[in-house]
Amino acid sequence: MNAINLLARLLRIPHHVFSFAGTKDKRGITVQEVTAYRVPATKLYGLNKKLKNIKLSNFRYVKDALRLGDLSGNHFTIVIRNVEGNDSDIESAMTSLQNTGFINYYGMQRFGTTAIANFRIGRAILCSEWQEAIDLILKPRKGESEDMLAAREHWWQTRDPKTSLDLMKNAKAYSIEYMLLKGLNKNGNEDNIVKALSGIPKQTRLMYVHSYQSYIWNCMTSRRITEFGLKPVIGDLMQCKDANKKDDIIEVTEENINKCSIYDIVLPMPGFASIYPKNKVGEWYAEMLSKDGLDINNMSHSVKDYSLSGSYRKIVVQPEECTWNMYLYDEETVPLTLSDLDLLEGKSPAVSLPDGKLKALKVAFTLPTSCYATMAIREIMKQDTSKSHQCSLMK
Repeated sequence: MNAINLLARLLRIPHHVFSFAGTKDKRGITVQEVTAYRVPATKLYGLNKKLKNIKLSNFRYVKDALRLGDLSGNHFTIVIRNVEGNDSDIESAMTSLQNTGFINYYGMQRFGTTAIANFRIGRAILCSEWQEAIDLILKPRKGESEDMLAAREHWWQTRDPKTSLDLMKNAKAYSIEYMLLKGLNKNGNEDNIVKALSGIPKQTRLMYVHSYQSYIWNCMTSRRITEFGLKPVIGDLMQCKDANKKDDIIEVTEENINKCSIYDIVLPMPGFASIYPKNKVGEWYAEMLSKDGLDINNMSHSVKDYSLSGSYRKIVVQPEECTWNMYLYDEETVPLTLSDLDLLEGKSPAVSLPDGKLKALKVAFTLPTSCYATMAIREIMKQDTSKSHQCSLMK
């Protein structure tokens, strides 16, 4: 989203001119296609002179814009450095990932990397607690620039968007905080507070409510697996195996339980059109939503953008095209894989050193859309993959 907002600002056009099939993790070298409505390729190419750490290329004109959900999957190449396990343990872990798969949790990046989790903001929005949502977005937090911290603290003390904006002299004009304060300054009275929140791009606002849905899904998946294990049980929901009805969700019954496996079982994302399991899991959904002030039978919202129909997600997935190999190396920062840009520029691939002092594992696999590579890596490493934990390992 930051990349799209930056492009829009440089071209002086609305951010909604750009569309894409899915978002990418900020912590990685990523490649994806984006469509730009009625923007000449020459203008986009010209931005390469101004951009840092972003490259625009492979231009062509198409009939239709990309939409969220058009993505069929993602291919990942990941290097795990300073590996200490022996080769047989590594081989066993990778074989298990390839043959058994992993629990399809939403990754930590779905919930944000700051002290204020995105799902808390999403819950406030779904409960129409607009001021709470705005305060959570603008709440002071550590690790930011002096300007941003000063603006946050001033907002927290005064709730004055104009003077808070004045303190953001060096803040990025495409940041969420800047756009929200600008919206509050223009539409900040109580009658227009929903419109003020709309100063943030729609994709970002939806990110918050989707984060809440994901939080509920993760909690329900953990409880379901703890209670029933990795096997289908009566009352579960599964995806229909009929190719002509692959989007149909059916209940697991005594008649069909022997025809399905854990790889067919899905759990719903909360929404007004979602079907819930006909066993204890359905009751758990209702209980958790009720504690958060939401009614499982009335998930429609007065603001259309936040009226979510719901969807379904498999609880266990297997990666495709799963490969791995080991590297021995000496320099800690030597590149051990090539990006698409590296390949285009003709750079040579890394070579394992026979007497290298350090060991790395290079993993590649393809996952269905909305599946998180960090969760697959956690299955291999058996440890926390959050940014805070990984940083703590370097201390």
